[in-house]
Amino acid sequence: MTRRAGASLAIAAVAVCLLPAAAAGQAMPGDGPHTSASISTRARQARVELVGADGHPLDGTGVSVAVVDTGVDATHPSFRLGDGSTKVVRQVTTLTCAAEPLVGHDPSCVSDLDAGGDSDAGHGGHGTFAASTALGNELELVDGTHVDGVAPGARLVMIVTTATLVSVETAFAWVLEHHAEPCGSGVAASVCPPIRVVSASWGANSAYFDDVERRLAAAGVVVAWANGNQGGDGSTSASNPTPARDPTPGVLAVASYDDKGTGTRDGELSSTSARGAVNDPTTWPDISAPGVNILGACRPYHAVCEAVGTHPKDGPGPDDRATFYVASGSSWAAPAVAGVVAVLFQARPNATAAEIDDALKATAYRYGGPAAYATRGSYPSSFDKGAGLIDAYAAAVLLGAKPVLTAATAPRPADVRAAAAQGASGTHPATGGAPLPPLAGGGVLALALLLLRGRARVRPA
Repeated sequence: MTRRAGASLAIAAVAVCLLPAAAAGQAMPGDGPHTSASISTRARQARVELVGADGHPLDGTGVSVAVVDTGVDATHPSFRLGDGSTKVVRQVTTLTCAAEPLVGHDPSCVSDLDAGGDSDAGHGGHGTFAASTALGNELELVDGTHVDGVAPGARLVMIVTTATLVSVETAFAWVLEHHAEPCGSGVAASVCPPIRVVSASWGANSAYFDDVERRLAAAGVVVAWANGNQGGDGSTSASNPTPARDPTPGVLAVASYDDKGTGTRDGELSSTSARGAVNDPTTWPDISAPGVNILGACRPYHAVCEAVGTHPKDGPGPDDRATFYVASGSSWAAPAVAGVVAVLFQARPNATAAEIDDALKATAYRYGGPAAYATRGSYPSSFDKGAGLIDAYAAAVLLGAKPVLTAATAPRPADVRAAAAQGASGTHPATGGAPLPPLAGGGVLALALLLLRGRARVRPA
């Protein structure tokens, strides 16, 4: 396909948009205490109790997460390392791909940005929040609140498409070409690890994505997509079209789960989480992850933060003002899954995308809800929740992660699979994982709609 400067993204067979949130001034579901995606997914518990193949606590070490989004503020405390540097190992932009005609999706037009800069300034803040959900640092804020990403040991590669989602197809092509050495052949993997998962918190309906994400999966790269915030009753599909229709193992459409601000795994599906069609399992989401009242990185001058605008939190330093906000939507559920995937690749670095997919679905916690689970392929699933709530701890054990103290106490994989089928009980029979204590604080933010140039609409989730 040839694209000329200024061409709309909403063109023949290609439609992309950031997923819609509640209308401006309308609260998203789950008003109340804020939460972290690391709690009900048991990623935080796995970080404390399990080690990966490298003997390091399971925090995503050795994996880079690629986020295709508006940009990232690499100077934010969520991404600051102890030596003052940043865990953002590379930032590239597709803006240069819209400045001249392109044939196909040649990623050579993608250009570098300052890895340590704020590429999200002027572009909304959506990408900063999403990235922090996946791999933000473990921090204590001024008021004592604990905040963390799912995989704080992982590294970030940000592909900046801005809020207008410029050349997102080419962004995926860039990941396909560079995933093994995202910072170039001269940079050691210990400094800039390979990309093993892509997070995409926007909607797409394009045959090109269908092709490239299958090629990524074949190369060992998982793709986690937000399934959308259109709700629905199952009479028709409201799911994000590209990931929902793709049965490729390792391509995941993620529904939004509400832990009620307590970290419980016996919460419920968000009322706004997009449902598939009851009579068409090809439209069902794959899995659920926390997406309601998530505490994430933001700045007051980022448009998303200004739009949502309630319950900003200061910290971790005394001069860090309004650095975290609370927001809801499947835009945060997708990077939560990306963080879990990073942890699982640390547990088994040679795993295939299909093996990661299997571990996630086989161990998912079957939380309750209006829609019953039915067999879909090898796993129970539902038109609204997918296979259930992602369980980082159980999936990591299934892939070979060991307890910190002794391998003799490790649950057997067969026990982990059996435990996942027990239903909503609040604990994990194989690993004894009771719900973790709640985070302090409260609040929920409503996200405003952002209108873009041309025919494409960009709407944050």
